[in-house]
Amino acid sequence: MSQSGTNTPYSRSGRSTPLHLRDVVHDVIRHFRHEKDSEAHRIFRQSAGHKPKGALPQTVNPDEETVPGIEHPGSTGVIYCSDRAMANGFSYASSHEWANLGQGAPEVGQIPDAPPRPTSIPLPEDSLEYAPTTGVKALREAVADLYNHQYRQGKTSQYTYENVCIVPGGRAGLSRVAAVVGDVYCSYQIPDYTAYDQVLSAFKRLVPVPTALDAENKYKLNVEQIKKDIRTQGLEVILASNPRNPTGQVIEGEELKTLVDIAREASTTLILDEFYSWYMYPENNKEWGRSVSSAEYIDNVNQDPVVIVNGLTKNWRLPGWRVCWVLGPKNLITALSQSGSFLDGGANHPLQLAAIPLLDPERVMQEKIALQKHFKHKRDHVLKRLEDLGLKVEVPPVATFYIWLNLEHLPAPLNNGLTFFEELLKEKTIVIPGIFFDINPSHRRNLFHSPCHHFVRLSFGPPLEALDKGLDAIARVLKRAKREGGQAFGHNYKKSIDSNVHHMDQLV
Repeated sequence: MSQSGTNTPYSRSGRSTPLHLRDVVHDVIRHFRHEKDSEAHRIFRQSAGHKPKGALPQTVNPDEETVPGIEHPGSTGVIYCSDRAMANGFSYASSHEWANLGQGAPEVGQIPDAPPRPTSIPLPEDSLEYAPTTGVKALREAVADLYNHQYRQGKTSQYTYENVCIVPGGRAGLSRVAAVVGDVYCSYQIPDYTAYDQVLSAFKRLVPVPTALDAENKYKLNVEQIKKDIRTQGLEVILASNPRNPTGQVIEGEELKTLVDIAREASTTLILDEFYSWYMYPENNKEWGRSVSSAEYIDNVNQDPVVIVNGLTKNWRLPGWRVCWVLGPKNLITALSQSGSFLDGGANHPLQLAAIPLLDPERVMQEKIALQKHFKHKRDHVLKRLEDLGLKVEVPPVATFYIWLNLEHLPAPLNNGLTFFEELLKEKTIVIPGIFFDINPSHRRNLFHSPCHHFVRLSFGPPLEALDKGLDAIARVLKRAKREGGQAFGHNYKKSIDSNVHHMDQLV
């Protein structure tokens, strides 16, 4: 039994107990029949890279293996959902006709009291050259100075440009870090950011060790459990988002300090995805502008094994720039320069230069306060409308711009994320099914057994009018369910490609 509560015949960590092959086969066949009964689940399984692995002998799928030796890694939730939306008529040219409550990005336009948005980018001649794989020095200095100003005032150990590596996006940063990690046990939590699944699948020297978080504990990262797991399981790397995607929770203050202390004392590398560090929603008006980072609790920036990934994508609301950074000890940055030379080649040079004035501390504080007030208003609006629809959120978000919505009380088949998602596509609305946040690198788990199966993630990142459009669509689906019952749902979904709907029957 794995920590997430599912039977796993074999695990890369070697911790699970092997089952008799006959029992494995029977178990898989039984699971397939369960998934086979759902059209939404069949569509998901037929998508390249989403077939279950590990229990039955693998066969070559000619639709996937067009080049010998190429294997589809499976798409992240946003990509899969965008593809399914396009099958239902979505296009970026007509995106205004849709409500995208699945997007993992904030609205990018002007919001009240925020600094003006960038409208032009200088192109000096030297910016037409490649930038260093660690990034432009002036931007690295600006990042270090901002963290020192926000989180390290009065501390002896200060960040310098040598502690900063500029990367072309958060996933590029995570990939660079994963590429330089040796053969280690890596702890992660469920649910968490969907791209961790692909990172843990692609970089196989990271042996995944999962821990399931639950609503009873408000999806909080259990610091004491991590301390125990380091001692009993030999964890050498901990990977987590904080604030947390998709649940909207956060650890801060003494809890975060304890986590950093544990990493230091146990010599365990702590990799924290802090992209939502500004999206904090205080009840006390005196706390507007407060943000969270493990940088506040690091003793020595060159010795403590803490790696921070962040960037302009979420906090500065500039996802299209793909300018992000990894912050950590100097020797890590040297290694990331080397991995970046063969993984991505570095971030866009002109945009790195354009980013430098955006990191001015006074401008940042104005941006943070405006962002927090605006997104708190949107959060409260969406939560109120959901409650009016009978969809009360068990654990409301205190950070990020996501809502982790439990559908269990809805009539079947609307009570699972994939079917709920497909029905909303008919209403020109996109959400993300919860299974994409079940970080399951081996892809063995039956979808119906996933702890995230009955959830969807809603984003209140888009503008308010788009949020209302999507909530109106949810209201129509629920009204139809009340009028016609569950038999009205779960069928007649448009396919991305022409495929044989009996393919799953042939497998079993």
